[in-house]
Amino acid sequence: MSSGYSSLEEDSEDFFFTARTSFFRRAPQGKPRAGQQDVEKEKETHNYLSKEEIKEKVHKYNLAVTDKLKMTLNSNGIYTGFIKVQMELCKPPQTSPSLGKLAPSSNGCVNTLHISSTNTVGEVIEALLKKFLVAESPAKFALYKRCHREDQVYACKLSDREHPLYLRLVAGPRTDTLSFVLREHEIGEWEAFSLPELQNFLRILDKEEDEQLQNLKRRYTAYRHKLEEALSEVWKPG
Repeated sequence: MSSGYSSLEEDSEDFFFTARTSFFRRAPQGKPRAGQQDVEKEKETHNYLSKEEIKEKVHKYNLAVTDKLKMTLNSNGIYTGFIKVQMELCKPPQTSPSLGKLAPSSNGCVNTLHISSTNTVGEVIEALLKKFLVAESPAKFALYKRCHREDQVYACKLSDREHPLYLRLVAGPRTDTLSFVLREHEIGEWEAFSLPELQNFLRILDKEEDEQLQNLKRRYTAYRHKLEEALSEVWKPG
């Protein structure tokens, strides 16, 4: 199987695509070739697994595969394989008007990507947005891993520097054990308001703060007067 250009059966329910421009860029002149860059990157990020350990895990992974989406270990120690990402978007994404066509429906669908072990979460997000012609910044989206343990489901946001294929390799091919989900970043409660509304909130808070401060001063002034009266009665000459 060649790197990044596989195909699925026609009756597959998943939408498959390869992100050639996102994942396999040509190295600029004067810099190491892509293969050399990948090797250096792999050594930096996955040095906690030896080449033999990776080989063993890839072998066990492929034995457990039931949908033909196997991993391939290259001679340089880098492996390629597939991940499935479910799109869970709260609202339709903004598309680029310059493309002159509508983005295909993406929400709720599961996309199968063929990637390398050196590809990061950030690159996966960029590839998904590019595929669906999304004009919004990748910074507005996050990739989550969903884990299933003892009838409980846990969702954990991945950092942009993590490597999804490594997580897939370690967890095995079963998506009921580990799956990936693309979501929008959670929006803070104040981000839903306009600037004039936020400024009005500040004025209201300032007014309430001033009223509370005046009430507090009046209470302590009255308390001081009572305390002074009590002291004057105690020290009044008999």
